[in-house]
Amino acid sequence: MDAGDIYKASSSLRVGSLRANSSSIWRNTGIEVFSRSSREEDDEEALKWAALEKLPTFDRLRKGLIFGSKGANEVDIQNLGFQDKRNLVDRLVNVVDEDNEKFLLKLRNRIDRVGIDLPTIEVRFENLNIEAEAYVGGRALPTFVNFNINMIESILNTLHIGRSKKRTLPILKDASGIIKPCRMTLLLGPPSSGKTTLMLALAGKLDPALKVSGRVTYNGQGMEEFVPQRTAAYISQHDLHIGEMTVRETMAFSARCQGVGSRYEMLAELSRREKAANIKPDPDIDIYMKVNICLNFSST
Repeated sequence: MDAGDIYKASSSLRVGSLRANSSSIWRNTGIEVFSRSSREEDDEEALKWAALEKLPTFDRLRKGLIFGSKGANEVDIQNLGFQDKRNLVDRLVNVVDEDNEKFLLKLRNRIDRVGIDLPTIEVRFENLNIEAEAYVGGRALPTFVNFNINMIESILNTLHIGRSKKRTLPILKDASGIIKPCRMTLLLGPPSSGKTTLMLALAGKLDPALKVSGRVTYNGQGMEEFVPQRTAAYISQHDLHIGEMTVRETMAFSARCQGVGSRYEMLAELSRREKAANIKPDPDIDIYMKVNICLNFSST
């Protein structure tokens, strides 16, 4: 071997050792630094979450961990600022078309993981008949003459003098059906076919002057046993709405006025079961549920 070959071999050895040393330096310094930093953040988050778990249930439902530029911070949801709420929603649903389903699945998986069954309602209507007494033809027109004649006729009918000119008109005849829970049901029909009357009957808001026969049940319980106004709502196009509010804001305002009902109890039970099973939920999902439930609870 000549001197040139020896030089080439020694140079290649030096380059190889330099590359090996540089990779070992990167492996022993940079990656360990990053992993150590992530471990420290995870440990800090775990400690803060453990501190939350030690709080009483009432206080635990009003506190959560929110992530910012300085890591996880414990916050009181009643003092959560607008920007923090916006950042939370952006993290959960950044792209609506892609993240909306993932977000809903996260909510459902958190509840299913501890074995909580959400309450559902099945509505049945059997042999439902609804009739109305009304004037027909020219007597049905809202004129001043008809108004006076109708008023005089109603007085005479009260005194059992004369016969009413009203006719019995069927609105619904022997209607039966089932509305399954967790589904969207579309009701189609031509004008004046009884769609609105059926919806009012299911919501328990029919006019007392109508003649009703048949049965409407909520989970097998009749209207005399169940109060449908607490679980169902009928919104008409003629209802008064606040023009400056969006549909989402209108529904949220109505929900806040109605109260949270069993949702607060469900969240409390969810928190208790997760604590017993040593399950740590997603911090963003946890604080989102607390904001939407506990703030409504405190406002009512």
